[in-house]
Amino acid sequence: MPLFINPFRKADVSDFEGVYTPLADYRRRSSANGRSDIKSGELAGEKKLDVSPAPINGYSAYTIDALRAEIEVESVASGHDTAYDRKSIVINKAITDIGMGRYQWSLFALCGFGWLADNMWLQGVALTLPALTQEFGPSETQVRYTTCALFIGLCLGASFWGVASDIIGRRLAFNMTLFIAGVFGLAVGGGPNWIGTCGLYAALGVGVGGNQVNRLQVAWGFLPTYKCAEDLESCNVTAGACCTRSENMGWRYLNITLGSMTLVMFTCRFFLFHLYESPKFLLSQGRQPEAVAAVHGIAYKNRKQTWLSEDVLNEIGGTASAVEKEHLSMGEIIKRNLGKFSTQRIGPLFRTKKLGLMSMSHVMCFSVREVGIWDSNNLVRYPSPEHLLTGILACLIWFCWTTIGMGYPLFNAFLPQYLANSNSEQPTAPSVVYRNYAITSIVGVPGALIAYFTVNMKYIGRKGTIASSTLITGILVFCFTISSDPTFQLAFTCLEAFFQNIMYGVLYAYTPEVFPAPNRGTGTGIASCLNRIAGLCAPIVAVNAGQADPKAPIYASGGLFLAAFVAMCLFPIETKGKQSL
Repeated sequence: MPLFINPFRKADVSDFEGVYTPLADYRRRSSANGRSDIKSGELAGEKKLDVSPAPINGYSAYTIDALRAEIEVESVASGHDTAYDRKSIVINKAITDIGMGRYQWSLFALCGFGWLADNMWLQGVALTLPALTQEFGPSETQVRYTTCALFIGLCLGASFWGVASDIIGRRLAFNMTLFIAGVFGLAVGGGPNWIGTCGLYAALGVGVGGNQVNRLQVAWGFLPTYKCAEDLESCNVTAGACCTRSENMGWRYLNITLGSMTLVMFTCRFFLFHLYESPKFLLSQGRQPEAVAAVHGIAYKNRKQTWLSEDVLNEIGGTASAVEKEHLSMGEIIKRNLGKFSTQRIGPLFRTKKLGLMSMSHVMCFSVREVGIWDSNNLVRYPSPEHLLTGILACLIWFCWTTIGMGYPLFNAFLPQYLANSNSEQPTAPSVVYRNYAITSIVGVPGALIAYFTVNMKYIGRKGTIASSTLITGILVFCFTISSDPTFQLAFTCLEAFFQNIMYGVLYAYTPEVFPAPNRGTGTGIASCLNRIAGLCAPIVAVNAGQADPKAPIYASGGLFLAAFVAMCLFPIETKGKQSL
């Protein structure tokens, strides 16, 4: 197998011999047939392995008629019943039957590059703020608009790439985001002035915004070494001895290094891993053979077999000649994206204030027969939205994402400034500032690992873990302001980072668990949007509040964390040990 893969080569079904198995001969996963609540022994008596699922609406589970019956029900429930929608559901079922394998795990690792880039650049900007002040002349509070520029790019990128991926394809969008971030990351290293640097950071954010352990040792090595003396001011504000570009190259070296790392991540994504284009995107473009080939490629990578073929798709959704319109126009694609935030999607989240007369355990742990799938007449039915989620819970979740979205950058995005000068007469040495910042980030890493265990502990669960960690985070942020001693501040920032990572880890896991599947994309999408908007407002708050009192942004951050804690205490649902709907 060659080391570098041709990323532009189109896959064909003939490339994956031995992958296809006719539907009648394929042993479909039991979970795909909706009967996972029935033990094999109850269905087959003496046979305990390889049991065929029960008939579907009177049809054998391994026939095209049974598959068509499943698709008809799901397409009606989704609100879209076109040839494209029916074929998309078929593809979803085929991928589900293939299961998790090498392809998904490789993709999982490469998606981590996006999260790495997101966090890496956010902290990279924070590390450059003192150097930007010294070289270009903006005040310590005004320079915080640099972070605002990055957040503007992040918001634009998240909005643009979400729609663009449905127009130009997931594969191109997936790879181009890191490429754009890497190119503009390198360009930041040559920023001519403060305004130009902010513009480059905004363009960088457009790339990072399409994605979601930092390399702080890099900053620790560059910034204190290649930095102007502390007593030198910007050449823009003084005519005497001043901080010149050649003496202040540390922040430029940092951005060049981070940009190079981002381009290396892009190279790994683009040349070392063959990402198959989304089959549903290919369907929307009328490229059905390529969609089938993509599914076959995934099965081949996972060393599994698949029953999907063009004949199956044509049986379910109709042939290209029989279907008047298979291709989705750009307008239809945009309309479907905006439809995720329509009243039909958001409305069910506010249907009632209560979960009906059911107990919480009953609500979150329906048996398969109750949730749905099969009733006594072999008809599929779904629980009403009011039995799944309360409007109060949705508001509480969104409130937490908003408050934390502002509270996190108010403290962390400007932490190097706080560490450098906390109202002390003698500023902390840059080497100590960046050393402490690196230690803080390293100590915070185990927090997410600890959360992995506590969320499943008896009497703690998700609610206990996230509420307690948020409370401790808020208290520690306030404690940071007690003393300007570097050692004291290091201790509290380390603890704050540790519990903060616990909080964020559980919040990311808990949010999709409590939203029902039909409205999960809408609920989590609104949460993410509010989080970005709040993050965009954080630098504005930090600039204006910091002019009155340097510690005011820290107080605001701590207060927002405590407000989120109060909301978390009111969460009505504990999802530990329950199956999400």
